[in-house]
Amino acid sequence: MNGTVVIGGRYSIPEWEILGFVEYIKSGQKQGDMLLVVPEGAFAVRLGNEASIKQRLNVTKGMYYSVTFSAARTCAQEEQLNVSVAPDFGVLPIQTVYSSSGWDSYAWAFQAPSNIDVVELIIHNPGVEEDPACGPLIDGVGIRTLYPPRATNKNILKNGGFEEGPYIFPNTSWGVLIPPNIEDDHSPLPGWMVESLKAVKYIDSAHFSVPQGRRAVELVAGKESAIAQVARTIPGKTYALSFSVGDANNACKGSMIVEAFAGQDTIKVPYESKGKGGFKRAVLRFKAVSTRTRIMFLSTFYTMRSDDFSSLCGPVLDDVRLLSLRKP
Repeated sequence: MNGTVVIGGRYSIPEWEILGFVEYIKSGQKQGDMLLVVPEGAFAVRLGNEASIKQRLNVTKGMYYSVTFSAARTCAQEEQLNVSVAPDFGVLPIQTVYSSSGWDSYAWAFQAPSNIDVVELIIHNPGVEEDPACGPLIDGVGIRTLYPPRATNKNILKNGGFEEGPYIFPNTSWGVLIPPNIEDDHSPLPGWMVESLKAVKYIDSAHFSVPQGRRAVELVAGKESAIAQVARTIPGKTYALSFSVGDANNACKGSMIVEAFAGQDTIKVPYESKGKGGFKRAVLRFKAVSTRTRIMFLSTFYTMRSDDFSSLCGPVLDDVRLLSLRKP
């Protein structure tokens, strides 16, 4: 170490290989007038310009995996991170801060190649700043296997209850962000796409109020926070799209509206939140006009938590079901 800079070689941090300007940051360390906080444990790493950390992982050929890590930006610049497991990669924007702590957890998914069983997970800072100490902080990296759910005779939609999703660190209370512009082929939320400029938040029943099961989605960025799925439908047949709208018991108070779309049909579901949990059910009936119907949900308004007035929050969506209706 030279101050906070790791100079002992690429294998200085156990189990990790580092490249470039990497700092080892202790919780409570000061940077100018800013106090650096570490969400888990006592230490984190900071990636300078073009710096990266990587680790070799044993995987099952062809399986899907979701990587979760916590990150915080330390300067005002528009920072982003490139996460990759060759040949897959994703550029995750971390400019928007969703929690008052300054730290957010992010998820990214990949499919293991079919011809090898050892891969390299790389987290890379592609930024070029005047001050190399302006790079993002990284902490708490985890991974879990994803088992993509299928449609059933009880629900045409896949993963309608959001039970299958990224790993959530048990010691964190802010959920996991599913980044924007995530397609359904390698989504950390299997079956669903994030078709928006901002992320959606994946939450658990251990830290939030969840309408059904153990997991749900919080639409935290208004109309810029949307999820979608394309369902198989029969033209001319009538369907019912039912879902739960509520709040996460996280001091997210006020008037909320969830907009649901099924092809050309739509419904707006108002929910008056007291910020203490609760939900209600809603149904959108529609007639399919094609063999593929796009189902999408978004929140009409931006909302801030009433306890800190800085954390983005919004309505909770859960238990989404799509069924065909028999003719009377």
